[in-house]
Amino acid sequence: MNEESNYLTGASRRSFLKKTAIGAAGVATLSSAKSYGAVIGANSKVRVAVIGLKRRGIPHLESLAAVKNVEVTYVCEVDGKQMKKGLATAKKALGYTPKAVTDMREIVEKKDVDAVMLAIPDHWHAYGTMIGAQNGKHVYVEKPCSHNLAEDDFLMDLEKKYKKLTFQVGVQQRSSPETIEVIKAIHGGAIGDVYKATTFYNNGRDRVPVPKVVTPPSYFDWELWQGPAPRREFLDIMEDYMWHWNWHWGTAEAANNGTHELDVARWALGVEYPTSVQTQGGKEHFKDDGWEMYDTMMASFKFPGGKLLQWDGKSRNKYETYGAGRGSIIYGTDGTVFVNRDGYKMYDRGGKMTSERTGDAEAGTALGGGGGMTTRHIRNFIESIRGNESPKAPISVGAVSTHLANYINAAAKSKRQRLMVDPKTGQLKDKEAMKMFWGRTYEPGWELTL
Repeated sequence: MNEESNYLTGASRRSFLKKTAIGAAGVATLSSAKSYGAVIGANSKVRVAVIGLKRRGIPHLESLAAVKNVEVTYVCEVDGKQMKKGLATAKKALGYTPKAVTDMREIVEKKDVDAVMLAIPDHWHAYGTMIGAQNGKHVYVEKPCSHNLAEDDFLMDLEKKYKKLTFQVGVQQRSSPETIEVIKAIHGGAIGDVYKATTFYNNGRDRVPVPKVVTPPSYFDWELWQGPAPRREFLDIMEDYMWHWNWHWGTAEAANNGTHELDVARWALGVEYPTSVQTQGGKEHFKDDGWEMYDTMMASFKFPGGKLLQWDGKSRNKYETYGAGRGSIIYGTDGTVFVNRDGYKMYDRGGKMTSERTGDAEAGTALGGGGGMTTRHIRNFIESIRGNESPKAPISVGAVSTHLANYINAAAKSKRQRLMVDPKTGQLKDKEAMKMFWGRTYEPGWELTL
């Protein structure tokens, strides 16, 4: 069994989740009182910890500063240099400096934390959500909420168990008034019966240096950064964004950015699990560099009822095939809708635009993102904790959309590049594919458990 394989399939997966101990994290299944956390009133202060101060962690701080009656009590970062920068940003945005802690496992045990915001590497997302919930914390987890398909199912089980807690996945377009409006119109028949969606993302990501094994810098806690992932030697490109393009830690562009667009398209089509996924792609640029996975990908999903969803991802070619850097195009029998973070445009069957609406300012393809849409999504999370709203993207929504991205990755690794899916359970029909691509192995003591 290689490092990408996993024995967590079907009934054995559920059995494993129930039997495995967390070990090194020192977290055990907690009493129901602690698991559910303190009751927060409709107008009460919500105390938040921001975990991770690179990229998305900074927009989290800035958005929390715009939400009423929120206190950021802690920030967390394993990179000492980035911690200093993050604290400076926090003070500027919030007007005060939160307490700084390196290890989030300490933060989730703090009594002065009601919720955690997880802006950490992909391989940490499921584990961080788990230990947050098991310590009674509400959890906002950035997309993709998982590193693999098995973790998606685990997180949905986790949400069911800790049903009194609020969970939100960072697919912030779910909180866009413009997107909500146009999806409602689509579901109401504005473009007839919808039958197809094309999602896309293009960027001009540059050459990645060929990594070299070096000694980790003194200010960077490499052991802690690796967390649930089996241990490897430190690479000289690991301090920043480049881990995204290594299968051991990253999830490729389909999950990194595609999750957003796939989520909107799935929402518009009104579908959940597909019957099949077929992929065609590979590493087409800078073939001698340190980028390990595909950088170009076309994927097609078929769903029950004949609906089709396509993903066109070009990480290193910035040509705007569809007239924008990212977005979703929804096709219906009577018209078409183009929707992205900037708003939407609706067209009749003849191609004439019938309506449009411009949205909040939100970063498109810039690293880190941030903007009005992120703030709305985080405000919805906070108000859901207070009981004033319901989360726009609970795990039951976000994990299914992340599943689509993880199907792409599984199919891309498969020799056939085509996988059949049980649309009722979401599991792969091919037993060998389930064994090889459903999940991963974990560093001993860092396993997931309900």
